[in-house]
Amino acid sequence: MILVLVLGDQLSSSLASLKASDQRDAVVLMAEVMDEASYVRHHKKKIGLIFSAMRHFAEELREAGWTVDYIQLDEAGNSGSLKGEAERALKRHDADCIRLVEPGEWRLNADVDGWVEVLEDDRFICSHERFRRWAAGRKSLRMEYFYREMRRDTGLLVNEDGEPEGGQWNYDHDNRKAAAPDLFMPRLPAYEPDDVTRDVLDMVADKFAGNFGDLEPFGYAVTRKDALAALDHFIAKALPRFGDYQDAMLEGEDHLYHSVLSPYINLGLLDPLEVCRRAVEAYEAGDAPLNAVEGFVRQIIGWREYVRGLYWLKMPDYRDLNFLEAQRPLPEFYWTGETDMACLKAAISQTKRLAYAHHIQRLMVTGNFAMLAGCSPQAVHEWYLAVYADAYEWVELPNTLGMSQFADGGLMASKPYAASGNYISKMSDHCGNCRYAVSKKTGEGACPFNALYWDFLARNEDKLKDNPRMGQMYATWNRMNGDKQREYRDSAKAFLDRVEWDDGSWTQSA
Repeated sequence: MILVLVLGDQLSSSLASLKASDQRDAVVLMAEVMDEASYVRHHKKKIGLIFSAMRHFAEELREAGWTVDYIQLDEAGNSGSLKGEAERALKRHDADCIRLVEPGEWRLNADVDGWVEVLEDDRFICSHERFRRWAAGRKSLRMEYFYREMRRDTGLLVNEDGEPEGGQWNYDHDNRKAAAPDLFMPRLPAYEPDDVTRDVLDMVADKFAGNFGDLEPFGYAVTRKDALAALDHFIAKALPRFGDYQDAMLEGEDHLYHSVLSPYINLGLLDPLEVCRRAVEAYEAGDAPLNAVEGFVRQIIGWREYVRGLYWLKMPDYRDLNFLEAQRPLPEFYWTGETDMACLKAAISQTKRLAYAHHIQRLMVTGNFAMLAGCSPQAVHEWYLAVYADAYEWVELPNTLGMSQFADGGLMASKPYAASGNYISKMSDHCGNCRYAVSKKTGEGACPFNALYWDFLARNEDKLKDNPRMGQMYATWNRMNGDKQREYRDSAKAFLDRVEWDDGSWTQSA
């Protein structure tokens, strides 16, 4: 008898461990355990999504003929750990061994080492070995060059000669338009919780009442059928304008033209290649422009595959990198959303409600502020891992430490993604509703991003001045007279002195 252990982010009927097993001599074990639910204080919606999707997937496996042993979190005797539940199940079923597709996170992979048969996760396009070969001998590991290889490997948006559709690999220059408030915005579909989901939500409300975020209303898809419906909606309604406005932010618009499919892809409900192929089919049918489809495909076979490869290449040391030696805790308002900065208030409040914010809100609002303020990249990492429904360490950690916080010193990004208030003003309408004036550079009432930007450059000049992409900014800084430089730095200090920082109580009990 084989015990097939299926984890909460492996909800795919094509999972390698299922394909390698015979239903006649296998039992599928799925377990909700407190170790996984609490290693960070996950958003309540995130816990609800994962556990409900797990329960629905277990039922789909039963309908497909599998024997499924499913352990609920509040079930009597639940040991609280995956290893404990595996040991109990081995005895219950008199099984000979445990078969498992490799976990996505380093800590869990270390936990299962030595006591299970581990299979490679072939749901990813790029294997660990394939990424190691690509990275070997390279001075820099830029995603753009990796992405081109993934395009050729998959055949997506390339011709018979392996050249890019339209003559360019990347259409980013077409994808940075600011959105006008009067644009027609498609409404993201919401899925009414069924009895299974409602039972999960009741349990989460009881056992995780102190966790960050709003549990209700809950509208995430928790089955493959509904995840496919969400994909259909995105392709038909939002993809055509996704490219133009993928970097835009608007007050009161939570999703704009974003797909919000990453939670379903990362859970296993959707296959990344099927999602990309649907987008390419829309382009080939004339239903979506190339800049939109290329930008969307790049997020999946480019960024998603790249950060996974980098994670496994560089862990476990990667998690502790802190190139800029930033040490501050997070501000308390990262947990409460209570700040007068309109852009941060919007991004954090949305995160509290939905367990979702799009990539520019994460990179250029919450991430940018944390880096400018000198917050510990590990504190930022744990926040992102906790608060977003699509966050698993393999995908979140490199994006946070490398892309957002420049904590790896430039392994991922060629320069820090630092910006003043001008960027947010250009890409959003937040500044018009803010008590701080983006046009004012220093002093009372000035946008804090303005002084923090120059203070960040001054603080880190020894580490960043030789970066070729930072030369223009440092030339501008060095042309300022001493009084102007002091004014910026004094203004930044005055603002940071007023911030209430998380002393640990929010992290532990938010």
